[in-house]
Amino acid sequence: MYESDVEGLARVAAGGDLAALNVLLVTVRPEVLRLCSRLLANREDAEEACQDTLLAVSRGIERFEGRSAFRTWLHRLATNRARSTYRRTRSSEPMGHRAGPPDRPDPRRTSVVASTRLDLLDALGHLRPELAEAVTLRDVLGLGYHEIAVLQSVPDGTVKSRIHQARHQLRDLLTP
Repeated sequence: MYESDVEGLARVAAGGDLAALNVLLVTVRPEVLRLCSRLLANREDAEEACQDTLLAVSRGIERFEGRSAFRTWLHRLATNRARSTYRRTRSSEPMGHRAGPPDRPDPRRTSVVASTRLDLLDALGHLRPELAEAVTLRDVLGLGYHEIAVLQSVPDGTVKSRIHQARHQLRDLLTP
């Protein structure tokens, strides 16, 4: 689906069209799940954050005013829901372990990646929202500078500056 189609669906859904909202949710679900999966090491946590995000979209779409691109709003919601899921699971489970059978990842390859993702979520929470969003869109989702500029409705140079600032602050936060 083209970017303009998603933006158009979001505008129609914001106007109260339930059919457009249903199509919008089905359309963006894979993107939301992919973002949540990149931020959360545990598959079930990513799915929970994805569902929370889609619920937030359905409950809040009427308040979406279109001042920014829909995907900017969506990515912000998904990042916030992933962060909330991470905090909730971290504080409710002893030593960060989930109840039930583990996902059985290869510890030689994923333990460092998983802890890095969790540390990144914590660190992103300390950044200004526009910096966290820009660096997440670039370094987690792999979007280009121009795509991010369009999503954030700012010039390309502003995106580059935000990403530079965010990386510098993240480096300081993540370096022991």
